[in-house]
Amino acid sequence: MKPATQQFDGNYPEGVAVVIGGSGGIGKGICLALAKRGASVALSYRSNVTAAQQTVDDLQQLGVSAEAFALELSSLAQVSAAFTEIQNRHQRIHTLVFAAGADITMTFVGDIDPLEWQQTIHGELDGFFHVIKTALPLMRKTGGGSIVAITTAGLDRHPPLDILSTAPKAGIEALVRGIAREEGRYNIRANCVAPGVIDGGLFERLKPQVKPEFIEAMKRNTALKRFGTIEEVAAVAAFLTTPAAAYVTGQHLCVDGGYSV
Repeated sequence: MKPATQQFDGNYPEGVAVVIGGSGGIGKGICLALAKRGASVALSYRSNVTAAQQTVDDLQQLGVSAEAFALELSSLAQVSAAFTEIQNRHQRIHTLVFAAGADITMTFVGDIDPLEWQQTIHGELDGFFHVIKTALPLMRKTGGGSIVAITTAGLDRHPPLDILSTAPKAGIEALVRGIAREEGRYNIRANCVAPGVIDGGLFERLKPQVKPEFIEAMKRNTALKRFGTIEEVAAVAAFLTTPAAAYVTGQHLCVDGGYSV
């Protein structure tokens, strides 16, 4: 039973929201934001089962159904099997959020290691393709839904050393625009949320690779003179999945404190 004190205002249809990369950082924040709006959540993780189970426990405390499943995005067969199982269990996937991202080396374009490039593109861009290749037919058959990809404000203003993050996300954004244009007839919306520098998650793991003065320069170059929070990104992503955003599709929305201005 949903707690009486909880506000469930998402007005989601019956079914489930799937969050790819939902076990930590921005992904977990999005799971929580969706749950607070009343969505049941199925979240994927790659290897950290402990973090995934903690996220499930936190979601269930909010009074919604939640589950976690291991997923290797580079395998189309694994992705297809996972989505088929979720669809069979919940009857409908009404929301899909792609919040997966690779741990990368901060480097200049000319210094990229070819093997890391191939692994990053395969894991993230090909991974997103595997997800939408599997999810789109399911969403078409059950009345449509909302797709949100978490990309980067680095596509609006290039941050030096961050090309291994921005390059695959540029491909993801192209796919999202294609989905928005082509799948609208099936009541499928697709949008991108592009965070700037966010305290928490991947940024915490990348900090040791750059000098403190570089980090301070990024903060100075942000109009609001601060970094964002996971909750701020999650709130925007969750909004785009609700009926309140029913006429919003094909958009790239920066949540970057004015970094890209």
